[in-house]
Amino acid sequence: MTKKIFRAILLGTIAVLVFTTVMLSGIMYRYMTQVSERQLRTQLNLASRGLTMEGTKYFRSLNDENVRITWIDRNGKVLYDSSRSDVSGMENHRDRKEVQEALQKGYGESERYSTTLTEKMLYAARRQPDGTVLRMSVSQYSVWMLLVGMIQPFVIIIIVAVLLSLLLASRLSKRVVKPLNDVDLDHPLENEGCDEIAPILRKIDYQQRQLARQEQSLDRQQDELNTILQNMAEGMILLRRGGKIISINNPAAEILGITGDHTGESLLQICRNLELEELVRKGLDGTPAEQVLALESGRYQVQVMPVREDKEVRGVTVVLFDVTDRELAEQMRREFTANVSHELKTPLHAISGYAELMHSGVVREEDIHHFSGKIYHEAQRTIRLVEDIISLSHLDESPEDLEFTEVHLLETAKDVSVHLAEKASERDIEIVADGEDAVMEGNPSLLTTIITNLADNAVKYGRSGGLVRIRVEDDNDSVHLTVKDNGIGIPKEDQKRIFERFYRVDKSHSRDVGGTGLGLSIVKHGVLLHHGTISLQSEVGKGTEIRITFPKKQTEE
Repeated sequence: MTKKIFRAILLGTIAVLVFTTVMLSGIMYRYMTQVSERQLRTQLNLASRGLTMEGTKYFRSLNDENVRITWIDRNGKVLYDSSRSDVSGMENHRDRKEVQEALQKGYGESERYSTTLTEKMLYAARRQPDGTVLRMSVSQYSVWMLLVGMIQPFVIIIIVAVLLSLLLASRLSKRVVKPLNDVDLDHPLENEGCDEIAPILRKIDYQQRQLARQEQSLDRQQDELNTILQNMAEGMILLRRGGKIISINNPAAEILGITGDHTGESLLQICRNLELEELVRKGLDGTPAEQVLALESGRYQVQVMPVREDKEVRGVTVVLFDVTDRELAEQMRREFTANVSHELKTPLHAISGYAELMHSGVVREEDIHHFSGKIYHEAQRTIRLVEDIISLSHLDESPEDLEFTEVHLLETAKDVSVHLAEKASERDIEIVADGEDAVMEGNPSLLTTIITNLADNAVKYGRSGGLVRIRVEDDNDSVHLTVKDNGIGIPKEDQKRIFERFYRVDKSHSRDVGGTGLGLSIVKHGVLLHHGTISLQSEVGKGTEIRITFPKKQTEE
């Protein structure tokens, strides 16, 4: 701004100087012309009197080289000319303007410019008493010749004026700008001695207050947006055109394994996933894209949507949904459906086969009892399977109608042992329930089912002459339930999967003993509904021990 003011003052001063010089030159030139005309008129009057009084002798007494005197008769013939000794060859002057005016009015004037000599000639003529005309002329330089003659002093004056203008412009510009430079724009109304710019300062103060309010509003909205983005379960990435990161929330950073602040950097350079890169490129090209990607932390459904403004793509939003559990549940559902179909198909085929043989009459009378027993056995197996499926489905839904009351777990264990005693006796297995009288909050029916399934499995897979022991222990805020047998044991590679639905270690043996493959899965869900934990220790040929820990008090969720 200082430079602009400096240049404006300097150019203004120079312009005024040039204008003043031109005007003064014109005025001076006009003044000098008027002076010359008056002097010429005075000299002509004196010469006219001298000629009248002395005649031609008067011309011989004149010695002024700056003035030209011409004497002309009434017909225009030159009788005398001070610039020539021989006037016989001079042209007739009757048609000259000043001569014509003198002959008609007694006095005449004119001026003529000589381009060759770059001079202006002033002429004055007066008619004499005898009818002749006396003319005097004087030369005068043109304005340009006058300026050329005065160029040296003019140059000196202009140089001095320009230097003074530079000094003046510099000081004035600094003086004008200094108050502006000293203005405290953070507190516009607190500046003193700035009356000239007070309206501007008031506007600045108003605008600053407006901007401060808008900035606070934007900061608040940005904080709200960041809070929402950071607390989303889904990963969210905002990219500008070119794939540069505007914002990335914590879930997205964790999913993609990104650490640190990478705002302004290219997502495609940070995350080297070719499938994700292809989806982002489609979004930047204006095409919405969606695909399930297998990433290190799981499987995610990635949605890429272009952000448009005036039909032009300005960026994209990338949303990552965790579908690991959903796909796992879908896989489990498919496996469960397939297993249910298979488990139901086996006994139904057996029932259908036996019934068909009996219906066709090919079965002997003495074999009908055997065949009907087979049908009954398979029907009971189907009923147990359906009941277990219904129970498991009910537990999957985390039923709200599940009532919790005080349960004496040792008494429940003893009831189960009594119930299974006959079955255990058939396999020459002893079943006992002992321990401490522990009271806990739980669902009596579900706890009975848990203990029954564990003990029933221990009996089914126990060795003849073996022992199944159900033990209850009281441990301050928790209750421990242990079911131990000395049966065939479970291989290590199968131990992680025995709580899965329809999973069997030995499928042929399981069908022989009448298992549905859902007992331990029901146990697992029942323990989870009681907020308990379950652990397994087993060794092939030595037996299995399953230990469950229940909290005495059930917390509401």
